[in-house]
Amino acid sequence: MAWGLALAIAAGLTTAASAQGAAQASTPPAARPAAFDRPAGLDHRVAFWKRVYSEVGTNAGLLHDSKDLTIVYETTRAPEGLSRRAYDRILDKRRAHYKAILKKLSTGKRSGLSNEERRVLALFPTGVSNATLRDARKRIRFQRGQANKFKAGLVRMGRWEEYIRQTLREHRVPVELVALPHVESSFNPEARSHVGASGLWQFTRSTGRLYMRVDHVVDERRDPFLSSVAASRLLKANHERLDRWSLAITAYNHGAAGMARAVRKLGTRDMDEIIRRYKSRTFGFASRNFYVSFLAAQEIDADPERYFGPIQKDAPQSPEIVALEHYYRAPKVADALNLPLATLRKANPALLSPVWEGSKHVPKGYGLRVPRRLDAPPARTLLASIPSGDRFREQRPDRTYTVRRGDSLSGIASRFNVSQSELVALNGLRSRHRIRAGQKLKLPVRDIAGPPASVAERSVPAPIPADGLYRVRRGDTLSGIARRFGLSVQDLADANGIRRANRIAVGQVLQLPGGSRTARAGAASAGVYVVKRGDNLQSIAARFNTTAAALAEHNGLRNRNRIQVGQRLYLPGTARP
Repeated sequence: MAWGLALAIAAGLTTAASAQGAAQASTPPAARPAAFDRPAGLDHRVAFWKRVYSEVGTNAGLLHDSKDLTIVYETTRAPEGLSRRAYDRILDKRRAHYKAILKKLSTGKRSGLSNEERRVLALFPTGVSNATLRDARKRIRFQRGQANKFKAGLVRMGRWEEYIRQTLREHRVPVELVALPHVESSFNPEARSHVGASGLWQFTRSTGRLYMRVDHVVDERRDPFLSSVAASRLLKANHERLDRWSLAITAYNHGAAGMARAVRKLGTRDMDEIIRRYKSRTFGFASRNFYVSFLAAQEIDADPERYFGPIQKDAPQSPEIVALEHYYRAPKVADALNLPLATLRKANPALLSPVWEGSKHVPKGYGLRVPRRLDAPPARTLLASIPSGDRFREQRPDRTYTVRRGDSLSGIASRFNVSQSELVALNGLRSRHRIRAGQKLKLPVRDIAGPPASVAERSVPAPIPADGLYRVRRGDTLSGIARRFGLSVQDLADANGIRRANRIAVGQVLQLPGGSRTARAGAASAGVYVVKRGDNLQSIAARFNTTAAALAEHNGLRNRNRIQVGQRLYLPGTARP
Protein backbone atom coordinates (compact mmCIF):
# COMPACT_ATOMS: atom_id res chain seq x y z
CA MET A 1 0.00 0.00 0.00
CA ALA A 2 1.36 3.45 -0.89
CA TRP A 3 2.47 5.58 2.07
CA GLY A 4 0.04 8.39 1.27
CA LEU A 5 -2.89 5.97 1.10
CA ALA A 6 -1.82 4.37 4.36
CA LEU A 7 -1.83 7.79 6.03
CA ALA A 8 -5.21 8.63 4.62
CA ILE A 9 -6.70 5.42 5.94
CA ALA A 10 -5.00 5.91 9.31
CA ALA A 11 -6.28 9.47 9.56
CA GLY A 12 -9.77 8.35 8.62
CA LEU A 13 -9.71 5.73 11.35
CA THR A 14 -8.62 8.24 13.99
CA THR A 15 -12.14 9.39 14.81
CA ALA A 16 -13.41 5.82 15.05
CA ALA A 17 -10.48 4.77 17.21
CA SER A 18 -11.06 7.78 19.46
CA ALA A 19 -14.68 6.77 19.85
CA GLN A 20 -13.62 3.23 20.72
CA GLY A 21 -11.13 4.56 23.29
CA ALA A 22 -13.82 6.81 24.79
CA ALA A 23 -16.20 3.87 24.99
CA GLN A 24 -13.58 1.82 26.82
CA ALA A 25 -12.94 4.73 29.18
CA SER A 26 -16.65 4.99 30.00
CA THR A 27 -16.93 1.26 30.69
CA PRO A 28 -16.40 0.40 34.37
CA PRO A 29 -12.87 -1.02 34.60
CA ALA A 30 -12.26 -4.51 35.92
CA ALA A 31 -10.48 -3.14 38.95
CA ARG A 32 -10.10 0.44 40.10
CA PRO A 33 -8.63 0.45 43.60
CA ALA A 34 -9.96 3.16 45.88
CA ALA A 35 -6.38 3.96 46.87
CA PHE A 36 -5.77 5.56 43.48
CA ASP A 37 -7.69 8.83 43.31
CA ARG A 38 -9.06 9.53 39.83
CA PRO A 39 -10.83 12.83 39.18
CA ALA A 40 -13.11 12.74 36.13
CA GLY A 41 -10.78 15.19 34.40
CA LEU A 42 -8.19 12.43 34.04
CA ASP A 43 -10.41 10.00 32.12
CA HIS A 44 -9.49 11.29 28.65
CA ARG A 45 -5.79 11.06 29.49
CA VAL A 46 -6.19 7.48 30.69
CA ALA A 47 -8.10 6.63 27.48
CA PHE A 48 -5.22 8.02 25.40
CA TRP A 49 -2.65 5.80 27.14
CA LYS A 50 -4.88 2.75 26.87
CA ARG A 51 -4.82 3.29 23.10
CA VAL A 52 -1.03 3.57 23.18
CA TYR A 53 -0.67 0.40 25.26
CA SER A 54 -3.31 -1.81 23.64
CA GLU A 55 -4.19 -0.60 20.12
CA VAL A 56 -1.07 0.83 18.44
CA GLY A 57 2.12 -1.19 17.98
CA THR A 58 5.70 0.08 17.88
CA ASN A 59 5.56 0.23 14.06
CA ALA A 60 3.18 3.19 14.37
CA GLY A 61 2.28 6.08 16.63
CA LEU A 62 -0.14 8.90 17.35
CA LEU A 63 0.38 12.48 16.19
CA HIS A 64 -1.46 14.40 18.90
CA ASP A 65 -1.73 17.61 20.87
CA SER A 66 0.70 17.44 23.81
CA LYS A 67 -1.64 19.37 26.12
CA ASP A 68 -5.11 18.11 25.13
CA LEU A 69 -4.84 14.33 24.65
CA THR A 70 -8.36 14.14 23.18
CA ILE A 71 -6.89 15.70 20.02
CA VAL A 72 -5.24 12.97 17.96
CA TYR A 73 -4.57 14.05 14.38
CA GLU A 74 -3.72 10.64 12.96
CA THR A 75 -2.21 7.22 13.51
CA THR A 76 1.02 7.34 11.55
CA ARG A 77 2.30 3.95 10.44
CA ALA A 78 5.78 3.18 9.12
CA PRO A 79 6.14 0.96 6.06
CA GLU A 80 7.98 -2.27 6.87
CA GLY A 81 11.74 -2.02 6.66
CA LEU A 82 11.83 1.77 6.89
CA SER A 83 14.87 3.17 8.73
CA ARG A 84 14.49 5.34 11.82
CA ARG A 85 15.89 8.36 9.99
CA ALA A 86 13.50 7.92 7.07
CA TYR A 87 10.57 7.56 9.49
CA ASP A 88 11.60 10.77 11.25
CA ARG A 89 11.56 12.59 7.91
CA ILE A 90 8.04 11.35 7.25
CA LEU A 91 6.92 12.47 10.70
CA ASP A 92 8.38 15.92 10.06
CA LYS A 93 6.34 16.15 6.86
CA ARG A 94 3.17 15.09 8.65
CA ARG A 95 3.75 17.67 11.40
CA ALA A 96 4.27 20.32 8.72
CA HIS A 97 1.01 19.19 7.08
CA TYR A 98 -1.01 19.80 10.24
CA LYS A 99 0.81 23.01 11.09
CA ALA A 100 -0.19 24.41 7.72
CA ILE A 101 -3.83 23.46 8.28
CA LEU A 102 -3.85 24.96 11.78
CA LYS A 103 -2.23 28.12 10.47
CA LYS A 104 -5.01 28.52 7.91
CA LEU A 105 -7.72 27.81 10.47
CA SER A 106 -6.17 30.25 12.97
CA THR A 107 -6.83 33.11 10.53
CA GLY A 108 -10.54 32.62 11.20
CA LYS A 109 -11.39 30.79 8.00
CA ARG A 110 -14.36 28.50 8.60
CA SER A 111 -15.97 28.14 5.16
CA GLY A 112 -14.77 26.71 1.88
CA LEU A 113 -12.64 24.19 3.76
CA SER A 114 -11.37 20.91 2.32
CA ASN A 115 -12.47 17.61 3.86
CA GLU A 116 -9.11 17.33 5.63
CA GLU A 117 -9.38 20.86 7.04
CA ARG A 118 -12.93 20.20 8.28
CA ARG A 119 -11.74 16.97 9.93
CA VAL A 120 -8.97 18.77 11.80
CA LEU A 121 -11.29 21.59 12.88
CA ALA A 122 -13.78 19.01 14.21
CA LEU A 123 -11.12 17.70 16.60
CA PHE A 124 -11.42 20.95 18.59
CA PRO A 125 -14.44 22.14 20.62
CA THR A 126 -17.14 24.06 18.79
CA GLY A 127 -16.31 27.74 18.65
CA VAL A 128 -12.59 27.22 19.17
CA SER A 129 -10.67 30.51 19.15
CA ASN A 130 -8.05 31.50 16.64
CA ALA A 131 -5.51 31.86 19.46
CA THR A 132 -6.09 28.26 20.56
CA LEU A 133 -5.56 27.00 17.03
CA ARG A 134 -2.44 29.13 16.69
CA ASP A 135 -1.01 27.72 19.95
CA ALA A 136 -1.87 24.17 18.86
CA ARG A 137 0.68 24.47 16.02
CA LYS A 138 3.47 24.38 18.65
CA ARG A 139 2.08 21.32 20.43
CA ILE A 140 2.02 18.62 17.74
CA ARG A 141 3.74 15.63 19.30
CA PHE A 142 4.39 12.02 18.25
CA GLN A 143 3.80 9.15 20.68
CA ARG A 144 5.03 5.76 19.50
CA GLY A 145 2.67 2.84 20.13
CA GLN A 146 3.51 0.19 22.73
CA ALA A 147 0.87 -2.53 22.24
CA ASN A 148 3.22 -5.33 21.19
CA LYS A 149 5.72 -4.40 23.95
CA PHE A 150 2.93 -4.30 26.53
CA LYS A 151 1.68 -7.73 25.51
CA ALA A 152 5.22 -9.14 25.71
CA GLY A 153 5.51 -7.58 29.17
CA LEU A 154 2.32 -9.34 30.29
CA VAL A 155 3.94 -12.63 29.30
CA ARG A 156 7.29 -11.85 30.99
CA MET A 157 5.78 -10.59 34.23
CA GLY A 158 4.76 -14.14 35.15
CA ARG A 159 8.40 -14.77 36.17
CA TRP A 160 8.25 -12.27 39.04
CA GLU A 161 4.58 -11.31 39.50
CA GLU A 162 3.81 -13.27 42.67
CA TYR A 163 7.08 -12.27 44.29
CA ILE A 164 6.40 -8.59 43.54
CA ARG A 165 2.85 -8.83 44.87
CA GLN A 166 4.06 -10.42 48.10
CA THR A 167 6.77 -7.77 48.47
CA LEU A 168 4.23 -4.97 48.01
CA ARG A 169 1.97 -6.56 50.62
CA GLU A 170 4.82 -6.79 53.10
CA HIS A 171 5.50 -3.07 52.65
CA ARG A 172 1.78 -2.33 53.05
CA VAL A 173 1.43 -0.56 49.73
CA PRO A 174 -1.27 -1.28 47.10
CA VAL A 175 -0.59 -4.59 45.40
CA GLU A 176 -1.84 -3.08 42.12
CA LEU A 177 1.48 -1.26 41.90
CA VAL A 178 2.67 -4.51 40.33
CA ALA A 179 1.60 -2.85 37.05
CA LEU A 180 4.14 -0.02 37.32
CA PRO A 181 6.93 -1.88 35.43
CA HIS A 182 4.61 -1.98 32.41
CA VAL A 183 5.12 1.79 32.21
CA GLU A 184 8.80 1.74 33.09
CA SER A 185 10.26 -1.21 31.20
CA SER A 186 7.54 -3.54 29.87
CA PHE A 187 8.91 -5.98 32.47
CA ASN A 188 12.24 -6.15 30.66
CA PRO A 189 15.03 -6.43 33.29
CA GLU A 190 17.61 -5.51 30.63
CA ALA A 191 15.92 -2.19 29.82
CA ARG A 192 18.17 0.88 29.82
CA SER A 193 17.17 4.51 29.35
CA HIS A 194 19.09 7.39 27.77
CA VAL A 195 19.49 8.97 31.23
CA GLY A 196 21.08 5.85 32.73
CA ALA A 197 18.02 4.30 34.40
CA SER A 198 18.23 0.52 34.53
CA GLY A 199 16.26 -2.64 35.17
CA LEU A 200 12.65 -3.66 35.66
CA TRP A 201 11.87 -0.58 37.78
CA GLN A 202 14.19 1.84 35.93
CA PHE A 203 16.15 3.16 38.90
CA THR A 204 18.77 5.81 38.20
CA ARG A 205 22.16 5.23 39.81
CA SER A 206 21.68 7.98 42.40
CA THR A 207 18.25 6.79 43.53
CA GLY A 208 19.23 3.13 43.30
CA ARG A 209 22.13 3.66 45.69
CA LEU A 210 19.69 4.76 48.40
CA TYR A 211 18.27 1.23 48.54
CA MET A 212 20.67 -1.13 46.75
CA ARG A 213 24.29 -1.86 45.99
CA VAL A 214 25.20 -0.09 42.76
CA ASP A 215 28.89 -0.03 41.83
CA HIS A 216 31.26 -1.36 39.18
CA VAL A 217 31.03 -4.95 40.45
CA VAL A 218 27.39 -5.39 41.49
CA ASP A 219 24.37 -3.44 40.22
CA GLU A 220 21.29 -4.67 42.06
CA ARG A 221 19.03 -2.49 39.90
CA ARG A 222 19.37 -5.24 37.29
CA ASP A 223 18.04 -7.93 39.65
CA PRO A 224 14.21 -8.14 39.42
CA PHE A 225 13.88 -9.47 42.98
CA LEU A 226 16.16 -7.00 44.79
CA SER A 227 14.98 -4.02 42.75
CA SER A 228 11.34 -4.90 43.54
CA VAL A 229 12.11 -4.59 47.25
CA ALA A 230 13.80 -1.25 46.59
CA ALA A 231 10.84 0.01 44.51
CA SER A 232 8.42 -0.94 47.29
CA ARG A 233 10.48 0.99 49.81
CA LEU A 234 10.73 4.03 47.56
CA LEU A 235 7.01 4.09 46.78
CA LYS A 236 6.17 3.72 50.47
CA ALA A 237 8.54 6.56 51.37
CA ASN A 238 6.96 8.76 48.68
CA HIS A 239 3.48 8.08 50.03
CA GLU A 240 4.50 8.76 53.64
CA ARG A 241 5.77 12.16 52.53
CA LEU A 242 3.05 13.12 50.06
CA ASP A 243 -0.04 11.37 51.51
CA ARG A 244 -1.70 10.49 48.16
CA TRP A 245 -0.83 7.68 45.80
CA SER A 246 -1.33 9.89 42.76
CA LEU A 247 1.45 12.13 44.07
CA ALA A 248 3.62 9.24 45.29
CA ILE A 249 3.46 7.50 41.90
CA THR A 250 4.22 10.71 40.01
CA ALA A 251 7.12 11.27 42.41
CA TYR A 252 8.56 7.95 41.24
CA ASN A 253 9.27 9.79 37.98
CA HIS A 254 9.57 13.43 39.09
CA GLY A 255 10.95 13.06 42.61
CA ALA A 256 9.25 13.53 45.98
CA ALA A 257 10.75 17.00 46.44
CA GLY A 258 9.43 18.06 43.05
CA MET A 259 5.89 16.92 43.84
CA ALA A 260 6.01 18.52 47.29
CA ARG A 261 6.98 21.75 45.53
CA ALA A 262 4.03 21.40 43.14
CA VAL A 263 1.60 20.92 46.05
CA ARG A 264 3.08 23.90 47.89
CA LYS A 265 3.01 26.16 44.85
CA LEU A 266 -0.59 25.37 43.78
CA GLY A 267 -2.03 24.78 47.26
CA THR A 268 -3.72 21.54 46.20
CA ARG A 269 -3.13 17.79 46.11
CA ASP A 270 -5.63 17.27 43.29
CA MET A 271 -3.78 15.47 40.51
CA ASP A 272 -6.01 16.85 37.76
CA GLU A 273 -5.25 20.40 38.92
CA ILE A 274 -1.51 19.70 39.13
CA ILE A 275 -1.39 18.15 35.65
CA ARG A 276 -3.26 21.09 34.11
CA ARG A 277 -1.77 24.01 36.02
CA TYR A 278 1.67 23.19 37.41
CA LYS A 279 4.53 24.69 35.44
CA SER A 280 8.15 23.70 35.97
CA ARG A 281 11.12 23.30 33.66
CA THR A 282 11.49 19.67 34.77
CA PHE A 283 7.78 18.80 34.90
CA GLY A 284 7.55 17.83 31.25
CA PHE A 285 5.29 15.56 29.26
CA ALA A 286 6.60 12.34 30.85
CA SER A 287 6.13 13.53 34.44
CA ARG A 288 2.79 15.16 33.68
CA ASN A 289 1.48 11.90 32.24
CA PHE A 290 3.18 9.37 34.48
CA TYR A 291 0.24 8.79 36.84
CA VAL A 292 -2.39 8.53 34.08
CA SER A 293 -0.20 6.16 32.09
CA PHE A 294 0.06 4.00 35.22
CA LEU A 295 -3.74 4.03 35.64
CA ALA A 296 -4.08 2.89 32.04
CA ALA A 297 -1.51 0.14 32.52
CA GLN A 298 -3.18 -0.99 35.74
CA GLU A 299 -6.59 -1.29 34.08
CA ILE A 300 -5.15 -3.35 31.21
CA ASP A 301 -3.13 -5.49 33.63
CA ALA A 302 -6.28 -6.20 35.68
CA ASP A 303 -8.14 -7.58 32.64
CA PRO A 304 -5.58 -8.33 29.89
CA GLU A 305 -7.79 -10.69 27.89
CA ARG A 306 -10.21 -7.85 27.25
CA TYR A 307 -7.50 -6.05 25.31
CA PHE A 308 -5.26 -8.82 23.95
CA GLY A 309 -7.18 -12.09 24.15
CA PRO A 310 -5.75 -15.12 26.00
CA ILE A 311 -2.33 -14.49 27.61
CA GLN A 312 -0.02 -17.34 28.65
CA LYS A 313 2.35 -15.89 31.21
CA ASP A 314 5.86 -17.23 31.80
CA ALA A 315 6.35 -19.66 34.68
CA PRO A 316 7.48 -18.09 37.99
CA GLN A 317 11.21 -17.97 38.64
CA SER A 318 12.26 -19.61 41.89
CA PRO A 319 16.04 -20.01 41.84
CA GLU A 320 18.08 -21.65 44.57
CA ILE A 321 20.01 -18.94 46.41
CA VAL A 322 23.34 -19.49 48.14
CA ALA A 323 25.18 -16.92 50.25
CA LEU A 324 28.82 -17.17 49.22
CA GLU A 325 31.28 -17.60 52.07
CA HIS A 326 34.34 -16.56 50.02
CA TYR A 327 35.27 -14.69 46.86
CA TYR A 328 35.38 -16.92 43.78
CA ARG A 329 36.32 -16.80 40.11
CA ALA A 330 33.10 -16.97 38.08
CA PRO A 331 34.28 -19.83 35.80
CA LYS A 332 35.19 -21.94 38.86
CA VAL A 333 31.70 -21.41 40.28
CA ALA A 334 30.07 -22.38 36.98
CA ASP A 335 32.26 -25.50 36.75
CA ALA A 336 31.40 -26.57 40.30
CA LEU A 337 27.67 -26.16 39.56
CA ASN A 338 27.96 -28.00 36.21
CA LEU A 339 26.44 -25.01 34.45
CA PRO A 340 27.54 -23.09 31.36
CA LEU A 341 28.97 -19.73 32.38
CA ALA A 342 26.38 -18.01 30.18
CA THR A 343 23.54 -19.72 32.10
CA LEU A 344 24.96 -18.63 35.45
CA ARG A 345 25.41 -15.10 34.13
CA LYS A 346 21.81 -14.92 32.92
CA ALA A 347 20.58 -16.07 36.34
CA ASN A 348 22.63 -13.34 38.10
CA PRO A 349 22.09 -10.10 36.17
CA ALA A 350 23.29 -7.99 39.11
CA LEU A 351 26.87 -9.21 38.59
CA LEU A 352 28.53 -6.94 36.04
CA SER A 353 30.93 -7.66 33.18
CA PRO A 354 34.14 -7.35 35.28
CA VAL A 355 33.03 -10.44 37.23
CA TRP A 356 32.37 -12.51 34.12
CA GLU A 357 35.45 -11.27 32.27
CA GLY A 358 37.76 -12.11 35.16
CA SER A 359 38.90 -8.74 36.49
CA LYS A 360 36.76 -9.13 39.63
CA HIS A 361 35.68 -12.10 41.74
CA VAL A 362 32.10 -13.07 42.51
CA PRO A 363 31.77 -11.19 45.84
CA LYS A 364 31.71 -12.79 49.26
CA GLY A 365 28.24 -12.57 50.82
CA TYR A 366 26.55 -12.31 47.43
CA GLY A 367 23.32 -14.30 47.19
CA LEU A 368 24.14 -16.41 44.11
CA ARG A 369 21.05 -17.45 42.16
CA VAL A 370 21.23 -20.94 40.72
CA PRO A 371 18.55 -22.44 38.44
CA ARG A 372 16.83 -25.32 40.24
CA ARG A 373 17.47 -28.79 38.83
CA LEU A 374 15.78 -31.90 40.18
CA ASP A 375 18.67 -34.13 39.13
CA ALA A 376 21.44 -32.07 40.78
CA PRO A 377 22.68 -31.92 44.39
CA PRO A 378 22.02 -28.69 46.32
CA ALA A 379 24.09 -25.77 45.07
CA ARG A 380 25.70 -25.32 48.51
CA THR A 381 26.99 -28.90 48.35
CA LEU A 382 28.44 -28.39 44.87
CA LEU A 383 30.15 -25.13 45.87
CA ALA A 384 31.74 -26.87 48.84
CA SER A 385 33.71 -28.95 46.34
CA ILE A 386 35.64 -25.91 45.10
CA PRO A 387 39.29 -26.40 46.22
CA SER A 388 40.58 -24.06 48.92
CA GLY A 389 43.13 -22.75 46.43
CA ASP A 390 40.24 -21.29 44.41
CA ARG A 391 38.61 -19.54 47.37
CA PHE A 392 39.71 -16.01 48.22
CA ARG A 393 39.38 -13.81 51.27
CA GLU A 394 39.53 -10.52 49.39
CA GLN A 395 38.25 -8.96 46.20
CA ARG A 396 40.71 -8.21 43.43
CA PRO A 397 41.97 -4.65 43.99
CA ASP A 398 41.26 -1.85 41.56
CA ARG A 399 43.98 -0.48 39.31
CA THR A 400 43.48 3.07 38.06
CA TYR A 401 44.71 5.22 35.22
CA THR A 402 44.45 9.00 35.02
CA VAL A 403 43.34 10.14 31.57
CA ARG A 404 45.79 12.47 29.84
CA ARG A 405 45.17 15.06 27.16
CA GLY A 406 44.87 13.33 23.78
CA ASP A 407 43.92 9.94 25.25
CA SER A 408 41.12 7.86 23.77
CA LEU A 409 39.42 4.86 25.32
CA SER A 410 40.61 2.63 22.49
CA GLY A 411 44.20 3.80 23.04
CA ILE A 412 44.02 3.17 26.78
CA ALA A 413 42.50 -0.27 26.18
CA SER A 414 45.29 -1.14 23.77
CA ARG A 415 47.99 0.12 26.14
CA PHE A 416 46.80 -2.10 28.98
CA ASN A 417 45.74 -5.05 26.79
CA VAL A 418 42.08 -4.90 27.79
CA SER A 419 38.87 -4.47 25.79
CA GLN A 420 36.99 -1.20 25.46
CA SER A 421 33.82 -2.97 26.62
CA GLU A 422 35.56 -3.94 29.86
CA LEU A 423 36.56 -0.33 30.52
CA VAL A 424 33.05 0.90 29.73
CA ALA A 425 31.44 -1.63 32.10
CA LEU A 426 34.01 -1.28 34.87
CA ASN A 427 33.70 2.50 34.96
CA GLY A 428 29.96 2.82 34.28
CA LEU A 429 30.60 4.94 31.18
CA ARG A 430 27.59 5.96 29.13
CA SER A 431 29.70 6.34 26.00
CA ARG A 432 33.12 5.08 24.99
CA HIS A 433 33.67 8.43 23.28
CA ARG A 434 33.31 10.58 26.40
CA ILE A 435 36.36 10.64 28.64
CA ARG A 436 38.17 13.76 29.84
CA ALA A 437 41.70 14.69 30.91
CA GLY A 438 42.16 14.13 34.65
CA GLN A 439 39.44 11.49 34.87
CA LYS A 440 40.44 8.37 36.81
CA LEU A 441 39.55 5.10 35.09
CA LYS A 442 39.48 1.74 36.85
CA LEU A 443 41.49 -0.92 35.03
CA PRO A 444 40.83 -4.67 35.07
CA VAL A 445 43.21 -6.68 37.25
CA ARG A 446 44.90 -9.58 35.45
CA ASP A 447 46.79 -12.58 36.75
CA ILE A 448 50.16 -11.27 35.47
CA ALA A 449 51.81 -11.49 38.89
CA GLY A 450 49.61 -14.35 40.06
CA PRO A 451 46.13 -14.17 41.61
CA PRO A 452 45.44 -12.76 45.07
CA ALA A 453 46.42 -15.18 47.78
CA SER A 454 43.82 -17.88 48.24
CA VAL A 455 42.52 -19.22 51.54
CA ALA A 456 45.00 -22.11 51.44
CA GLU A 457 47.96 -19.85 50.61
CA ARG A 458 47.51 -17.41 53.47
CA SER A 459 48.99 -17.82 56.92
CA VAL A 460 46.63 -18.91 59.69
CA PRO A 461 44.92 -15.77 61.06
CA ALA A 462 45.09 -14.81 64.70
CA PRO A 463 42.10 -15.89 66.82
CA ILE A 464 39.52 -13.21 67.43
CA PRO A 465 39.34 -12.19 71.15
CA ALA A 466 36.48 -13.64 73.15
CA ASP A 467 34.80 -10.23 73.43
CA GLY A 468 35.23 -9.65 69.67
CA LEU A 469 36.94 -6.28 70.24
CA TYR A 470 40.27 -4.84 69.11
CA ARG A 471 41.88 -1.56 70.24
CA VAL A 472 43.75 0.25 67.46
CA ARG A 473 47.50 0.65 68.07
CA ARG A 474 50.08 3.01 66.62
CA GLY A 475 50.97 1.94 63.06
CA ASP A 476 47.77 -0.07 62.54
CA THR A 477 45.79 0.13 59.31
CA LEU A 478 42.32 -1.24 58.67
CA SER A 479 43.63 -3.62 56.00
CA GLY A 480 46.39 -4.84 58.35
CA ILE A 481 43.91 -5.50 61.16
CA ALA A 482 41.56 -7.32 58.76
CA ARG A 483 44.44 -9.45 57.46
CA ARG A 484 45.61 -10.27 61.01
CA PHE A 485 42.22 -11.74 61.95
CA GLY A 486 41.33 -13.30 58.59
CA LEU A 487 38.60 -10.76 57.77
CA SER A 488 37.87 -8.72 54.67
CA VAL A 489 38.44 -4.98 54.89
CA GLN A 490 34.85 -4.39 53.73
CA ASP A 491 33.34 -6.61 56.45
CA LEU A 492 35.44 -4.89 59.13
CA ALA A 493 34.49 -1.45 57.83
CA ASP A 494 30.80 -2.38 57.64
CA ALA A 495 30.79 -3.79 61.18
CA ASN A 496 32.09 -0.46 62.51
CA GLY A 497 30.30 1.98 60.21
CA ILE A 498 33.60 3.14 58.69
CA ARG A 499 33.25 4.89 55.35
CA ARG A 500 36.92 5.69 54.77
CA ALA A 501 39.43 2.94 55.42
CA ASN A 502 42.18 5.42 56.28
CA ARG A 503 40.14 7.06 59.05
CA ILE A 504 40.93 5.05 62.18
CA ALA A 505 42.57 6.45 65.30
CA VAL A 506 44.94 5.09 67.95
CA GLY A 507 42.86 3.87 70.89
CA GLN A 508 39.72 3.38 68.80
CA VAL A 509 37.87 0.16 69.66
CA LEU A 510 36.80 -1.92 66.69
CA GLN A 511 34.15 -4.64 66.64
CA LEU A 512 35.53 -7.76 64.91
CA PRO A 513 32.55 -9.34 63.12
CA GLY A 514 31.66 -12.98 63.53
CA GLY A 515 33.37 -14.08 66.75
CA SER A 516 36.06 -16.75 66.48
CA ARG A 517 37.18 -18.10 63.13
CA THR A 518 35.68 -21.52 63.91
CA ALA A 519 32.40 -19.97 64.97
CA ARG A 520 32.28 -17.83 61.83
CA ALA A 521 32.86 -20.79 59.56
CA GLY A 522 30.22 -22.86 61.34
CA ALA A 523 27.72 -20.01 61.28
CA ALA A 524 28.19 -19.47 57.56
CA SER A 525 27.69 -23.12 56.79
CA ALA A 526 24.65 -23.16 59.06
CA GLY A 527 22.91 -20.42 57.07
CA VAL A 528 23.71 -17.26 59.01
CA TYR A 529 23.82 -13.81 57.44
CA VAL A 530 25.74 -10.92 59.04
CA VAL A 531 23.95 -7.60 58.53
CA LYS A 532 25.92 -5.02 56.52
CA ARG A 533 25.57 -1.27 56.22
CA GLY A 534 22.59 -0.36 54.02
CA ASP A 535 20.80 -3.69 54.62
CA ASN A 536 17.16 -3.97 55.60
CA LEU A 537 15.08 -7.04 56.34
CA GLN A 538 13.26 -6.92 52.99
CA SER A 539 16.45 -6.74 50.90
CA ILE A 540 18.04 -9.58 52.90
CA ALA A 541 14.90 -11.68 52.43
CA ALA A 542 14.95 -11.00 48.68
CA ARG A 543 18.59 -12.03 48.48
CA PHE A 544 17.81 -15.44 49.97
CA ASN A 545 14.44 -16.01 48.31
CA THR A 546 12.39 -15.77 51.48
CA THR A 547 10.08 -13.14 53.00
CA ALA A 548 10.74 -10.48 55.59
CA ALA A 549 7.93 -11.95 57.71
CA ALA A 550 9.54 -15.41 57.73
CA LEU A 551 12.96 -13.94 58.50
CA ALA A 552 11.58 -11.87 61.38
CA GLU A 553 9.67 -14.81 62.86
CA HIS A 554 12.66 -17.17 62.61
CA ASN A 555 14.88 -14.68 64.41
CA GLY A 556 12.31 -13.54 66.97
CA LEU A 557 12.34 -9.93 65.74
CA ARG A 558 9.54 -7.75 67.07
CA ASN A 559 10.33 -4.77 64.87
CA ARG A 560 11.34 -5.46 61.26
CA ASN A 561 12.88 -2.00 60.96
CA ARG A 562 15.41 -2.54 63.76
CA ILE A 563 18.40 -4.53 62.65
CA GLN A 564 22.00 -3.50 63.24
CA VAL A 565 25.26 -3.74 61.33
CA GLY A 566 27.05 -6.88 62.48
CA GLN A 567 23.85 -8.55 63.71
CA ARG A 568 23.60 -12.27 62.84
CA LEU A 569 20.38 -13.40 61.20
CA TYR A 570 19.52 -17.09 60.84
CA LEU A 571 17.91 -17.95 57.51
CA PRO A 572 14.59 -19.84 57.60
CA GLY A 573 15.12 -23.57 57.34
CA THR A 574 18.34 -23.48 59.38
CA ALA A 575 18.66 -24.34 63.05
CA ARG A 576 19.21 -21.60 65.62
CA PRO A 577 21.61 -22.20 68.55
